[in-house]
Amino acid sequence: MELKLLNEQGQEGAAVNASDVVFGRDYNEALIHQVVVAYQANARSGNRAQKDREQVKHTTKKPWRQKGTGRARAGMSSSPLWRGGGRIFPNSPEENFTHKVNKKMYRAGVCSILSQLAREGRLSVVEDIKLDAPKTKLLAEKIKAMGLESVLLITDSVDENLFLASRNLAHVAVTEPRFADPLSLIYFKKVLLTKGAIAKIEEMLS
Repeated sequence: MELKLLNEQGQEGAAVNASDVVFGRDYNEALIHQVVVAYQANARSGNRAQKDREQVKHTTKKPWRQKGTGRARAGMSSSPLWRGGGRIFPNSPEENFTHKVNKKMYRAGVCSILSQLAREGRLSVVEDIKLDAPKTKLLAEKIKAMGLESVLLITDSVDENLFLASRNLAHVAVTEPRFADPLSLIYFKKVLLTKGAIAKIEEMLS
């Protein structure tokens, strides 16, 4: 599989050879969907709390007598049938939203995403990305010169200058191969890899 190599002006140069196992896999929509949904679910925390009929602050006195009123019989106002009553199956902060995905499936899903990005022309390669100072303006100018807007930069190692310069750019993210998640790969319009990052990705996913 050959990937496009970009220079600092955004012009295409010689192609870079990459592993077909990682960047030449067939598109598997069902697997990608499962991997992305599992990633989002595993990042979710239980932050909802509702009360059942035992925890609701209500009197336990019978609202009215059992017979003779013409109304439905009722035992207490904390009933789930009543407004302000407890929930039958309340949500709790301990609720578990995790989805299990096998390592083999996860790797195959990420490879399928990378392969589809390469086919769509959304995946490119650069020699390296270095900044002389931790300035957001320097990184913004470099990205603009390459003709990029929304981009995920994956480098073999993120130095301090690059990390600090990218924090204030809304549509730019910098990460290492081990932290590149399937949701970010899909979200950004362009994915930019360094040559060192390609070697690490192939080592992780092959």
